[in-house]
Amino acid sequence: MRCLRARIALRDLGPGRVAGVSSTVLVYLLVAAVLVFVLAAVVVGREAHRLDAVAPRSVYIPEEAMEFVAEYLPPSTQARLTPDELELLLAFHMRWLHAKGLQPTNVIDRRQDITDPVVISEDNLTAYLLGEAEAHGVQILDDVDAVNVVTAHLAYFEAIGAVGPMAPPDDAPVFPPSASGE
Repeated sequence: MRCLRARIALRDLGPGRVAGVSSTVLVYLLVAAVLVFVLAAVVVGREAHRLDAVAPRSVYIPEEAMEFVAEYLPPSTQARLTPDELELLLAFHMRWLHAKGLQPTNVIDRRQDITDPVVISEDNLTAYLLGEAEAHGVQILDDVDAVNVVTAHLAYFEAIGAVGPMAPPDDAPVFPPSASGE
């Protein structure tokens, strides 16, 4: 068997044809390519804008927080606090955050719509933890242990990306402690 090969010369194509394709087809291909590019650019731009407007989700895992805080604490505080006491102090801290509106009740993607800055004062939080510990029978032998727990827990929040930047001293609103210690 012999294979027949067709030889096409450019002079045989005729006017308005390039490599066997008419100029009309080339125009349609070019328009289709431009439309696909525009559609892709619009979709990618819209999604980038949506993702930029949504706050990144920080996931708080209690076991991970407990381990992080326990390792972050100075040895003297580690020696004085039991794991159960540390777990209760972290739970008290989370309740305080929830009472201040900083811990959502459900996990949803939220727009970054915080209009009023919320400033956490470590002094108020430490006083709250000491009061809750006393009310629930958790023995804290030294007040500095509560300060260390607050510092370590806030470091965990920063490590998971759950806190914003430090407030400048001039811009930070001052919230006096309430009568209940919150």
